[in-house]
Amino acid sequence: MNLKMRKLKFIITIIALSTVAIQGCKKEQTTFEDPYADAKSPLGIEINRSLAPVPANGESGTVVTFQARGLKQYEGKLKFMFNGEEGEVTEVTESTIKVKVPDAGSTGVTSISVSDQLVIGPIFTVNGLVNIDPSFRATAGTNGVVNQAYPLADGRYFVIGGFNNYDNKGTTTPLNRIVRVSADFEFDRTFRTGKGANGQLSKIIEISNNKYVISGGFSGYGGRPDNISNITTLNINGSIDTMGIKTYRRPGLLDTIKFFPRFNGGTNEYIDKIYKHQNKILATGRFRYYVTRTYTEASYDFQRDTVILDSTEIRQIVRFNLDGSLDKSFRFNATTNKGLPAANGPIDSYMHTTGALNEKLVIFGNFTTFDSSPANRLVRLNVDGGIDNTFNVGSGTDNSINYLTYNSVTKKYLITGAFRSYNGKPALGIALLNEDGTLDESFQAKSYEGGFYGFSKQLDNGWIVVSGSFKKYNNVTRSGFMIIDNKGDFVPKYNATGPFGGYLTDIVETKSADGKKALLLLGGYYRFDNLPVYNITRVTIE
Repeated sequence: MNLKMRKLKFIITIIALSTVAIQGCKKEQTTFEDPYADAKSPLGIEINRSLAPVPANGESGTVVTFQARGLKQYEGKLKFMFNGEEGEVTEVTESTIKVKVPDAGSTGVTSISVSDQLVIGPIFTVNGLVNIDPSFRATAGTNGVVNQAYPLADGRYFVIGGFNNYDNKGTTTPLNRIVRVSADFEFDRTFRTGKGANGQLSKIIEISNNKYVISGGFSGYGGRPDNISNITTLNINGSIDTMGIKTYRRPGLLDTIKFFPRFNGGTNEYIDKIYKHQNKILATGRFRYYVTRTYTEASYDFQRDTVILDSTEIRQIVRFNLDGSLDKSFRFNATTNKGLPAANGPIDSYMHTTGALNEKLVIFGNFTTFDSSPANRLVRLNVDGGIDNTFNVGSGTDNSINYLTYNSVTKKYLITGAFRSYNGKPALGIALLNEDGTLDESFQAKSYEGGFYGFSKQLDNGWIVVSGSFKKYNNVTRSGFMIIDNKGDFVPKYNATGPFGGYLTDIVETKSADGKKALLLLGGYYRFDNLPVYNITRVTIE
């Protein structure tokens, strides 16, 4: 690569980083140090970044006038870029330049290039059909990752994750990792959880009327600092579900009643997912042992109560009875008194149903065997926990699968990760699978540049929402967020949003307060459409 090309590539990289760094509303013009000041002297070009273009925003095809000097001498030789995509220059004068917004244009920094030198201009907002929903009430977001928004029967939600502040309502008294909110995500002050969880929450499910299970990486809840191992049950009001135990005391003293978590079971490490499974609770995660506690034994000196912690080797997948005891009828070897081997590498999971009590548990990740049988990073289990041999993945993927989702309307699985092939066929980091595990070859992912694909999901209409840290898709600038169709092509007018920063943990199809189609975006992110947003927001997709 010659010197000029290396210099140009470096400058383009600086432009991309400058775009992400710009703060504040798109409608406000931001000023910042010009990293190309040394280029102005030989070029003699100056773009007025303190004066908004006319119009200040517009859709593709709009002709926009920018205030600029020194361009006339380069007429016919310059290129004008909207967030890295070239627009059509329609007129150049001594003081202005008029440019048509390209079809592939998106919100971000504008720039002019002449040969190998660039000068940056103001931010321009490209109008599209994906916009932050003004009816969403939690405008300040959270100060930590949001992992789930669980819908309640009355239209409200539980929101859980790794935060202790929600919409600036936890500044004085922390809101530790769980809150209840309205349909438009306004904080519900009537929901009181005491001190909440002392570690991150990953999932919440309902197991019976007004009884819920929470999981994650925590050992205490609601002021109880111990006797929890990453999973417990809650009442509808957010309090922990407890039981009274008559504890053994020193001879001659009266027994006393103490209260402990009713759910007496857990794991030695983080639980990623929990599901209601055959009227029991199935969990998957990073753990190696199931643990339970005995509360009724005396201590060695009879001076204090004691809690005895027992463990059983269970790797990555365990099923609990509703009281927390270990269900040894599921993936358990009674002879060795251990669980089955599971995967030889990291896993994640996704469960969906194909009828009453017919749950399909899909295990994915970065492993090459499962229960000591070959399984390249993807396997589906039957209801009894054994491998489903009707799930035809062939040789699987050539590298890790980081995320998998399933759409019950399209009956397709969507996988994303570091892979480049699926069952020996090209699959560039993202693939659609049929319900039987075979590759849907009608979907063809295009090449991408920079970063990786993160959490992604197929919507009920077949469109695919993709998040991540990628910079381009099919040689078009898309800064970490895009919407493509079920063939792998951009959906017109739905890809004008500016830079996305961070990662998503879930995408939920929903509606805005005025009934528009919308997406709830959850995760650990700080920017969407080049605007500062924090870990939870709702966008309309009109």
